[in-house]
Amino acid sequence: MGGIIWLASYPKSGNTWVRTFLHNLLLNADRPADLNELTKFTIGDGNKAWYEQVTGQPFDSFTPEEIAALIPRVHQAYARTRPDSVFVKTHNWLGTAHGVPLITPDFTAGAVYIVRNPLDVVISLSDHYGMPIDRGVEMMTDVEAYSAETDRKLPDYLSSWSNHVTSWQAMEKSRRHIMRYEDMLYKPEQTFGALAKFLGLKPPKERLRRAIKFSSFDASRKQEDEKGFNERSDKAEKFFRVGKAGQWKTTLTPDQIEKIVTAHRDVMKEFKYLPPGYK
Repeated sequence: MGGIIWLASYPKSGNTWVRTFLHNLLLNADRPADLNELTKFTIGDGNKAWYEQVTGQPFDSFTPEEIAALIPRVHQAYARTRPDSVFVKTHNWLGTAHGVPLITPDFTAGAVYIVRNPLDVVISLSDHYGMPIDRGVEMMTDVEAYSAETDRKLPDYLSSWSNHVTSWQAMEKSRRHIMRYEDMLYKPEQTFGALAKFLGLKPPKERLRRAIKFSSFDASRKQEDEKGFNERSDKAEKFFRVGKAGQWKTTLTPDQIEKIVTAHRDVMKEFKYLPPGYK
């Protein structure tokens, strides 16, 4: 039995992009991998069906405390799906729920963490959840923030944006790899090549470049336009909305920028996200 390699991020930070890249890299097909088959390749954390599978009981019969207590068993089940490592997408922070770790150490092999400028995240996040940007700003500064539960999925325990980032940074360095969304955009070969190296892969340059091309925003948006994407929120018109960096400069108000910077200054500074004029 291998372990879980978590593909972790705050929502709308590039997680699906990384999953799509890995799918294309490992399949090495002559056409882009089907977006709607990503779940066959990466498990999505928090799916209620797994809780029913490991217990043989209907999900509705569990209390919140019982659900939390089942997390290690569910993560063990993830790990047992592959003889080696398995990729699992999560938006949970590296914290606890009802005293139980949301990320079970015993079944964790490592993590890939994707970080994105919170000034851009808040725009995509607000669109995804169908709420005003001001509400998105509040959500990202709330240490008790979580996403809504759905028929199929448990809520994601997010905490604040800063807490989310620093919690995953605290994982042992040799076991985690951090990627900036902006580097994925502007330095794709270097950035995705470093990810492949972290995972112990040595793809030829042509294979790496093809996977980058097949997982680009334009390629994914084209697929969504043609056949839809099963991970799109019912509150959003598109999952692949803009795929750019710096949109905040023409979208956010000075007050919204100030609130985000005030709440997240230290982490933003570390990742070179502070706007001009801020120190």
